[in-house]
Amino acid sequence: MNLAPQVETAEISDLDLDAVAGGQAGAAAGAGAAAGLYVETSAAGLNAGLGGGAGLSVSPQGIAADLHLNAAVAS
Repeated sequence: MNLAPQVETAEISDLDLDAVAGGQAGAAAGAGAAAGLYVETSAAGLNAGLGGGAGLSVSPQGIAADLHLNAAVAS
């Protein structure tokens, strides 16, 4: 007996998806940038990382902007 949960999937058109998700139908323009830094020292057993990015998108529906930073330290 298979006890794994069953999930039903369905196809959805791009037009319907844009209506549900607020997508960017029609022409759109965008730009983005990302940067990162990674430092590792094996003697001390320290790993550190820092990164980030930015994006901008313009469409008939409006303007969307994204700015994110992420950091991680592990020993």
